[in-house]
Amino acid sequence: MVSLLLLADTHLPRRARQLPAPVWAAVDAADVVVHAGDWVDAATVRALGERARRLVGVAGNNDGPDVRAHLEEVAEFSAGGVRFAVVHETGAAAGRERRCDERFAGRCDVLVFGHSHVPWDSTTPSGLRLLNPGSPTDRRRMPTCTYLTATAEDGALRDVELHHLPPRTP
Repeated sequence: MVSLLLLADTHLPRRARQLPAPVWAAVDAADVVVHAGDWVDAATVRALGERARRLVGVAGNNDGPDVRAHLEEVAEFSAGGVRFAVVHETGAAAGRERRCDERFAGRCDVLVFGHSHVPWDSTTPSGLRLLNPGSPTDRRRMPTCTYLTATAEDGALRDVELHHLPPRTP
């Protein structure tokens, strides 16, 4: 069994000075940390890379050259017999399943994405699972900041859980 932590849109240090303590605890507990872009600073890439057992990440639209020097636009990996792809943006919610099927069906079992800061969990007509963890630092239109955890085992994704973070204290 492989434990996964899914993050996106951390926007450090613009939206928060640091990742919340529950996220760091989840980093420590995970076998694989996945970040779907908009880190904003290379220090966050380095910090997660140093602390995570395994880090898989992509660059987002708010990531400058210092971050892009470490990351690609698309990452693919396998864990627990499940094939994953990671991208930052998939476009508008309307038509997302169709667009993702056209681009990723047959390439992976799970597509992790970010950009909207809005959690998403759906399955396309081809069976591709789409997951967006939201943001642990910038809730935007959501009532709380969020991240996802899951496990992968024997070719199946299990225990997908959306975690809501308490409001930050000033």
